[in-house]
Amino acid sequence: MGLVKYNNNSLTAVDDVSGSDGSMILIKTLTASASGTISFVDGTSDVVFDGTYPIYVFKLISIHPSAGDGYLSFNGTTDGSNWNVTKTSTTFYAHHSEADSTPSLGYAGGYDIAQGTGFQRILFDNNGADTDMGHCAEIYFFNPSSTTFVKHFMSRCVGINTNADGTTNPYSIDAHVAGYFNTTSALTGIQFKMDNTGNMDTGTIKLYGIKDS
Repeated sequence: MGLVKYNNNSLTAVDDVSGSDGSMILIKTLTASASGTISFVDGTSDVVFDGTYPIYVFKLISIHPSAGDGYLSFNGTTDGSNWNVTKTSTTFYAHHSEADSTPSLGYAGGYDIAQGTGFQRILFDNNGADTDMGHCAEIYFFNPSSTTFVKHFMSRCVGINTNADGTTNPYSIDAHVAGYFNTTSALTGIQFKMDNTGNMDTGTIKLYGIKDS
């Protein structure tokens, strides 16, 4: 039943709008447990990552590294097995320490990729490995199934970073990455891992599709 308006301007019989245009549809949830990688591949284990939705969003919740010198990162695939799609990206960040020292806002050019196939880092410097430290992020992928355009992405990741030992001088970091997979082949999946060292000890990754608006 649709929305009905009476002469006295009251409203009645409003439909349930869950799943309407612009809403986020949960597709798949995966949980890390000493995981070297976590992969979402279209058509595998109920994962949808195709033309069904124009925008896909990954939400990474409390990802805890097993070691203190890892970097949360991702890559894409066009064939479901090789994670090496060429990409170009740009990065910047803000951070502030618990000691109220060394606040900073800057361009993180060392984490850019220029026509490279390696994993894209979404959190910079050293991930804290203390038991209360985790990292959270949102990553958007636009029209990944297109065979005409390159595939744009953007991410925002917040976390507790530390010195190289993974425990001292903790500070909050807000890291931003944007770029594109430079391919006109359809992306069929995304893989996450801790770059450099360690595993994803615990944490949750959720994949959503956003309906057409």
